[in-house]
Amino acid sequence: MNEWLMDLGRFTAQLTILTLLVVAAVALIARARSESGERLRLRVDELNRQREYRRRRLALAATEPSARKRLVKAFRRDDKRLTRSARKPPEESRATVWVLDFRGDIKATGVGRLAEEISAVIAAAGEGDEVMIRLESAGGLVHAYGLGAAQVDRLREAGLSVTVCVDKVAASGGYLMACAADRLRAAPFAVLGSIGVVAQLPNVHRLLKRHDIDVELLTAGEYKRTLTVFGENTEEGREKFQSDLEHIHELFKRHVATRRPTLDIEAVATGEVWYGQDAMEKRLIDELGTSEAYLMSRMEQARVVSVRLEARQSLGDRFGKTIGRGVENGITRLLERLDAGRWEKR
Repeated sequence: MNEWLMDLGRFTAQLTILTLLVVAAVALIARARSESGERLRLRVDELNRQREYRRRRLALAATEPSARKRLVKAFRRDDKRLTRSARKPPEESRATVWVLDFRGDIKATGVGRLAEEISAVIAAAGEGDEVMIRLESAGGLVHAYGLGAAQVDRLREAGLSVTVCVDKVAASGGYLMACAADRLRAAPFAVLGSIGVVAQLPNVHRLLKRHDIDVELLTAGEYKRTLTVFGENTEEGREKFQSDLEHIHELFKRHVATRRPTLDIEAVATGEVWYGQDAMEKRLIDELGTSEAYLMSRMEQARVVSVRLEARQSLGDRFGKTIGRGVENGITRLLERLDAGRWEKR
């Protein structure tokens, strides 16, 4: 009996190892095939239909079983009426609200995909259409978010009305992008502002000097290098570096002031952040409210269509993301449990 269990254990271990090897091989092959370029597909969802489907599901769930059949017949009659009205030539075309999403990291890596989505919307949008961008970003690199703001400007230059909704945060570079909209809406506790510039770098010159290590830094051009990590920094270099930061800050302020002329730019360009209600008083935003509430209100008068470019995920990518989500969920639950235990002790 013991020998049989040992054989079964060895077989299970071998089968597990073989499975892992096959999965790894498939992942490597899939990655090699996708190295030629990221394949993207355009996903378009009509949010009006999604809302109506969910409303009907909830209505059926809240209805007594004996009355559900009558409710289903009423839904079918509504569908037939909508089908007949759709066949008739409309006297006036219904406006469309195109919904885009942007969640930025420090490098604003999503700007490239946002640019392609904007190009698609500009090509398909009609007169009177609106673009709503759900934006979330705490900022990052100047040139990256400057490009993102320029992409939002393209929509306005194409004659489209642009609304940016901030549910959580649009600070620094995120606000640089957000204020390019015609109308800026934020949730009551969303974080906005941080109109400022920051840069920092370590300097290990004294440590290297203590160990008799020399670093040769050769440049051509007076200000090719101002502050360095390994070399000895000079007061002249510090002044030039600070001057560059001030210049970028002036460009930032000019960008915001041009797009929000009612804003007292000197009062808010201090690098501070404000929450929704305070931001409203400072005129950093135009109105308070969540993106979902805004979409619900627009669905009463317009078609609301979500546009998103998605990468085609390989088997290896899906496998890696599944493992990553599992590890992340496990760590999150552990931290939540530790925090709950601290409160239970109190």
